[in-house]
Amino acid sequence: MKELSVVITVMNEEENIKPLLEAVRSALPAIDYEIILVDDGSTDKTKQQILEHADDRTVLVELRKNYGQSTAMTAGIDHSHGRYIALLDGDLQNDPTDIPAMLELLKKEDWDVVAGNRKNRKDGFILRKIPSKIANALIRKMTGVYIKDYGCTLKVFRREIAEELGLYGELHRFIPVLAKLQGAKITQVDVKHHPRIHGKSKYGLNRTFKVMSDLVLMVFMRKYMQKPMHLFGPIGFVSFGIGVAINIYLLVLKIMGNDIGGKPLLILGLILLLGGIQFITIGIVADINVRTYFESQNKKTYTVRRIYHAKREIMQHSNAAM
Repeated sequence: MKELSVVITVMNEEENIKPLLEAVRSALPAIDYEIILVDDGSTDKTKQQILEHADDRTVLVELRKNYGQSTAMTAGIDHSHGRYIALLDGDLQNDPTDIPAMLELLKKEDWDVVAGNRKNRKDGFILRKIPSKIANALIRKMTGVYIKDYGCTLKVFRREIAEELGLYGELHRFIPVLAKLQGAKITQVDVKHHPRIHGKSKYGLNRTFKVMSDLVLMVFMRKYMQKPMHLFGPIGFVSFGIGVAINIYLLVLKIMGNDIGGKPLLILGLILLLGGIQFITIGIVADINVRTYFESQNKKTYTVRRIYHAKREIMQHSNAAM
């Protein structure tokens, strides 16, 4: 098994391939590594450049079409063989010379994930830095995972954490949150960042709505993944209770001889009553689905960090995910 797999996703980066491979090779002379390049549906000469400049440490994973960065990362991790895994952007803005120190920190201080923080980010202030700062603050506040820079791809993982991330859709921005769901110990270090020289950025302001949608999902997974009834139940009972109160009030008015047929309050009461029942039902069904998910696959609701053997006694240190 290799010590390190460097997973790099690329799309239309033909001008960056040669300097990228040279930079990685130069940065890791003392490490037994492999480079996993995932071509995520490039339409230029990216594939040809990879094949031309690849060596025996380089693996090309060519996807049939453009699936997006999250899926491409998953493909790279699936085809890697390293004990540790580093994620790196293919645009040369991340600096691979940061990887050895991050790997050493991961091994020496028993972290599961070491995330990069672009201290002096070389991107546009209005279109990139300001939206990024707002998004980072919002994600920290809503998920409770305090990482300064969620947008920095450069991260180093233990293999068992990387394999279980579950990167669907566009969730690569929330890797620290996904790792935390596994009970991972995460730290962050300042890393270098360079301006893009070749090619064009694949990101724009249109990703804001995707980030917001994924953030809602992350908050749910972080707080209610194993207890969905705790989210839907209170909403349902409050809605049901208000609906019942409104309908009792209207019933009293009806008994007293008042006409309630044209009152908007009657419609509101019925909506809240039925909505409350629906929320409670959704919570019950979601809870049943969670139990089915774990039990059908013989999954546990906790993860064991390590088992220590000493004097024939086994001490288990576990992070309960319940």
